[in-house]
Amino acid sequence: MKDCLFCKIINGDISAEILYKDDLVIAFTDTHPLAPVHILVIPKEHIASLNDVTDSQGDVMGALIVVAKKLAQEQDIAQSGYKLLIRTGDDGGQEVQHIHLHLIGGAPLTENIHPV
Repeated sequence: MKDCLFCKIINGDISAEILYKDDLVIAFTDTHPLAPVHILVIPKEHIASLNDVTDSQGDVMGALIVVAKKLAQEQDIAQSGYKLLIRTGDDGGQEVQHIHLHLIGGAPLTENIHPV
């Protein structure tokens, strides 16, 4: 999508600290981290929100989780714990209309995500 911030990152039009990339997904650090480790894992295909995922996109949605697990191990937070979060819609707090999985960790987290 032409005006999508995350599509611009995928296309290289906007720089980001890329931590992982393959045919389906890309992962980069969040510019406004809520914890010491805050990574966004997104599909390369533009999908506006979780409400827009189709049955045929199960592979890409699974890839988001598998990549998040791999990054949690690489960031050395797998054993201590982390949160995965997908925000959907305005009431869910989704700010960018391109589905993205937050990997958040590196500190004890409260229910509202922020480190204790």
